[in-house]
Amino acid sequence: MMTTPLPRRLAAEAVGTAVLATVLVGSGIRAAGLSRDGGVQLLANVLASVLALALLIALFAPVSGGHFNPLVSAAAWWSERRSGLGPTLRELGGYVLAQTAGAVLGTGLANAMFERPLVQLAGQRRAAGHLWLAEGVATGVLILLVVGLVRGGRARLLPVAVAAWVGAACWGTSSGSFANPALTLGRALSDGSTGIAPASVPAFVLAQAAGAVVGLALVPVLFGRGRDRAPDDARELLAPA
Repeated sequence: MMTTPLPRRLAAEAVGTAVLATVLVGSGIRAAGLSRDGGVQLLANVLASVLALALLIALFAPVSGGHFNPLVSAAAWWSERRSGLGPTLRELGGYVLAQTAGAVLGTGLANAMFERPLVQLAGQRRAAGHLWLAEGVATGVLILLVVGLVRGGRARLLPVAVAAWVGAACWGTSSGSFANPALTLGRALSDGSTGIAPASVPAFVLAQAAGAVVGLALVPVLFGRGRDRAPDDARELLAPA
């Protein structure tokens, strides 16, 4: 059972997601201003984002689990719904709202820091079957990684492992691995290389959700239904003290 007061957990998720969105969007804007080379821009953006992600997970995992992603929170709820270690369904709703609000606020902050309007709708359309497939793969592996490491008693590896996968998927998938509904919505509010047109968001989120379902379904197939994790590992990700 989670013992950290819910308001503190929600604040941690909102702040963590906001900072992550700020770095993600801000580094994209800065990279575009420093270089016209798309590869250099992507490298700078991915490097800044994965470093921020690893540090934020390490910082906030003891407070809220350090999810910063509605689908990671949903996976924590689903995989631990019988044990009581994960968030309740009501708490999951709070997590999703806090993460979404954080992503929107963080994007607005990044826009403001680079002298752009707080809300600047993205114009980059991302609507194609291969992009949706890529989002499903990126998200499915992310969920498999998170739940699988917890199931195997190696949750302490999550800050590095999650950041490493996100970085690899940004380069190895055609969609650039958004893999996060909250950040996908936030990225629709800044027009640049990291953006996505608002009309493209629903299909991306559906693809991400489908990938997450597949990732969760693979967990018992690959790791069994037993729980080999150390109690402290499970508590850090799913039931912060």
